[in-house]
Amino acid sequence: MVKPFKPRRGFVFLNMAKSYDETPIKVPRFSEALGFYTTPQRSKQMSKIRCKNTKPELLFRKALWAEGFRYRVDYKKLMGRPDIVLKKYKTVIFIDGEFWHGHQWEVRKENIKTNREFRIPKIERNMQRDREVNQALSELGYTVFRFWEKEVKKDLEGCLAKVVQHLNKVNIAS
Repeated sequence: MVKPFKPRRGFVFLNMAKSYDETPIKVPRFSEALGFYTTPQRSKQMSKIRCKNTKPELLFRKALWAEGFRYRVDYKKLMGRPDIVLKKYKTVIFIDGEFWHGHQWEVRKENIKTNREFRIPKIERNMQRDREVNQALSELGYTVFRFWEKEVKKDLEGCLAKVVQHLNKVNIAS
């Protein structure tokens, strides 16, 4: 018997479909039976991709901590599971990977050679979900920052300055 989902106390649960106008993009399931094929080498490469505690995230978090701000990491109580949440300031920070979140998508879309039937809808759905999460968090009163991994690697001080400037404004206002 399957138990119905019951959110824990303090859990912010939102139904994205009700508050968002765009119809979700249908992503085909990744399976060999449907014609998708992965080599052992590709499978090994893909298994090395991390979804949390990436180098850019760690760099950003250390810099934010050094500035004196305390935060939560991969906060499950908010939609989208933000990489960094500053609850006191109602601010969330996402550090997105370029490939799976569609950085310069129109250019990159043409360069995808393998598993196009899966990857193109998958990335477009990720981009759509990012917009839905941004909207939902904004409706809850959160300020959302999204940075690309490359952006954090190349200009950590600039990215940090944007966030710190916002946090200082919020701190002065309260």
